[in-house]
Amino acid sequence: MRTTRVKALFFALVAFACSNSAMAEIRMETLSVPMRDGVKLATDVYRDDGLKQAPVVLMRTPYDRTKQKANAERYVAAGYVVVMQDCRGTRASEGVLAPYNNEGQDGFDTIEWITRQPWCSGRVGMMGGSYVGAVQWQAAVEAPPGLAAIAPQATWSSFYRNLYLGGSVRLSLISGWLAGNTPKPEGAKPADMDVALLRLPLSDVDAAIGWPMPWLDAYLTHPEPSGFWKRLDLTTQLPELQMPALHVVGYYDFFSRESVDNFVIMQKEARDPATRKQQRLVLGPWDHGTIGKSQVAEVNFGSEAALDIATIQLDWFDRHLKQDAAALAKPFPPVRYFSMGDNVWRDAQTWPPEGFTDTTFFLHSNGKANTRGGDGRLTKAAPTSNEPSDTFRADPSRPVPACPITATRPVKAAVWGPVDQSPLEDRDDVLVYSTAPLEEPLTFAGTVTAKLFVSTDTPDADWAVKLVDVRPDGVAINLATGILRGRYRNSLLKPELMKPGEAYEITVDLGPCAATLAKGHQLRVDICGSLFPLHDRNPNTAEGIFGSKTAIATEQVHHRPTALSRVILPVRSNGGPP
Repeated sequence: MRTTRVKALFFALVAFACSNSAMAEIRMETLSVPMRDGVKLATDVYRDDGLKQAPVVLMRTPYDRTKQKANAERYVAAGYVVVMQDCRGTRASEGVLAPYNNEGQDGFDTIEWITRQPWCSGRVGMMGGSYVGAVQWQAAVEAPPGLAAIAPQATWSSFYRNLYLGGSVRLSLISGWLAGNTPKPEGAKPADMDVALLRLPLSDVDAAIGWPMPWLDAYLTHPEPSGFWKRLDLTTQLPELQMPALHVVGYYDFFSRESVDNFVIMQKEARDPATRKQQRLVLGPWDHGTIGKSQVAEVNFGSEAALDIATIQLDWFDRHLKQDAAALAKPFPPVRYFSMGDNVWRDAQTWPPEGFTDTTFFLHSNGKANTRGGDGRLTKAAPTSNEPSDTFRADPSRPVPACPITATRPVKAAVWGPVDQSPLEDRDDVLVYSTAPLEEPLTFAGTVTAKLFVSTDTPDADWAVKLVDVRPDGVAINLATGILRGRYRNSLLKPELMKPGEAYEITVDLGPCAATLAKGHQLRVDICGSLFPLHDRNPNTAEGIFGSKTAIATEQVHHRPTALSRVILPVRSNGGPP
């Protein structure tokens, strides 16, 4: 009798498991979806036949829709239909890839098609990062019916700001991306990028790589945010959106400023009050390729830094697509940011978070701040006398690399993430200013800014600034970085050449950052003339994009009562967050 009961229970459990398995069976169908001009885009639809209708999560990508199979199946198991699509002119889709140019209308057409399908509940969300994040904003501003939430990760709303910072172009990023996404002659192989990225005039970089790249030429020959970029500048349209958005990015990401600014615009300027309350920012210690991970370049930020971004996105869609009661009941801090150094997550209502006060650290020296062995100092006290200016020579033929070169990291492999800066700080063309070892921890969160009084003997020059955490053992880890091309000191749109020897006040944006420097550490500021090849070299001649001449710039940084060079940190106030 007992054996019979056990067998009956066993077969019942097997039957139950089989029935659940059948209910959760995922089916994928590949379709060709026509756009308004007849071009057909390869589209995979993942769904559970047991669900007659469900909300839809859409990803449009130029990086091969089929690589998203595991991600798609996870969402289907959670009760969604998932649509993965190759962007126009990529992989199995028809047409020609013109980067970003068709994504707004193709996104609208795809979402309109989705909402007509019998398996769609009428609510659509979009997800993905970088290019795959930008197409979400491009679709959103077209106002497609049914688009109810987006989750753009590490991306832009102004394409110009994707490529340019302070008037300098992100050279290795754009050259490498277009080299990998531009048709090349059969058998063509790219040249050594270490050599190609040094080509002048800059307009010939594609030829140096090995084949014509019209889009690279176009981007490089339009260094100001003129009308050329207007079609891909969506920033002014964001406040009109009625769209919950989950913004995810890292401090070391080249999109950090853009992604954070998108959140701030939507939270503070959206015309719809409900939309302002439906924005969330997750800001971590990552660079572009390590979002959600703990190891970033040379620094391990600990297990706390590792986040399951897919789960966060799934919770977001449960809240805004399913409008699930359990998801809606979960805590919803508008900002969740990671503090580097103490390696903890903190919640806030805004970015920058409340409870922090702009605090000025002034540059000092006796005129010998060159290298970390020099006499550069950083203090909260302003200069009270005319201290000698610091001088360095910026030689375009010998640019300061963005990060130290090693046997496994040549110039072309420069990274955006945190690495030990001390080898660069031994160069004579790098100025170094350090505090004394801290007597108590220093906590800050917000946007870091440098205001410098500078001069040069050339009509143009660059100033690259790094904020650095120096450990007691001498390891110097970059926390935030910015660059400004001198002729764009007053306006990115209307450049003004510099008069040799004249001192100008410039403002260098180092981007968003949050960190705690422990007792015994030092706060440091490094200043030099380049961040090559992450940013192009300034030839210092002001000849422009078609010029091939270079000049060595003798650059100066001044610090005296009438020329206060300083860095401004948003430091935790008394009574601020722990």
